[in-house]
Amino acid sequence: MIAGEAFAKINIGLRVGSQRADGFHPISGIFQSVSVADRLRLEHARDDTIESATGGSVVDGFDNLAFQAAAAVREVAGSTQPMRLTLAKTIPIAAGLAGGSADAAAGLVLAAELFDVGHDVLTELAPQLGSDVPFCLAGGTARVAGRGEDVAGMEPLQGFALAIVVPPVEISTPETFKQWDEMGEPEGLRTPSHTLPPVLRNEGDLLNDLYPAAVRIVPELDEWRSELERAWARPVMLSGSGPALFGFFVDHDEAAGAVIDIPIGTRFAEACDLSSVGWRITEV
Repeated sequence: MIAGEAFAKINIGLRVGSQRADGFHPISGIFQSVSVADRLRLEHARDDTIESATGGSVVDGFDNLAFQAAAAVREVAGSTQPMRLTLAKTIPIAAGLAGGSADAAAGLVLAAELFDVGHDVLTELAPQLGSDVPFCLAGGTARVAGRGEDVAGMEPLQGFALAIVVPPVEISTPETFKQWDEMGEPEGLRTPSHTLPPVLRNEGDLLNDLYPAAVRIVPELDEWRSELERAWARPVMLSGSGPALFGFFVDHDEAAGAVIDIPIGTRFAEACDLSSVGWRITEV
């Protein structure tokens, strides 16, 4: 039995390019792992099983990315041994925090340990599972480009914490990109460099180009962002295709104070620290 954690990520700025011939959009931005994490356990079993840690069903069943990742490693190992994957979700789904991709990255690692497969093969499997999986496998702080497969590690960011709020809506990433195309590829909302933590100011103004499309799909998202900006007295950014919104704070305590009075019904509201890893094995 192997157990581990899968850490969420945020996009500190996200630029999007025109759709390529393969149907994907080139992207670029700084990706950062954060402390909120799902927990996974993988073990040999009599039959293939995927279940929630609470005993319920898991989103997408055997099509869940974490199970698909483990199955891909098992195939590489040439094994037919059934396995049981148990998943405890904390990262909200369809939120722009790469919860499914983080689980997939951890699934790759846990399966490599369980089926005795070298970790070098995981970087080949990761892009086949999803655009965010290569980053989640690398973790920490990185510049990400291409479809998501170009991951260049950076010096770890430091000197701030995050308050992350997920409004009570879900947004489909493919639908957001489609809407962005139909809107004529608009530039995203700009966050001026002088409002950023000192360690980020050399990056210039930050933009998330998917923001206009996300707001077209869910208009109340702009209301949430505006209300948070007023309450927090600082810019609030969108992670990925949303609807996760976040602000920069001096430390964890300040971020924790910022989420105390978030309205009831919010899907997620947490103070988060930066994580230097995308996954962690906790038990062997």
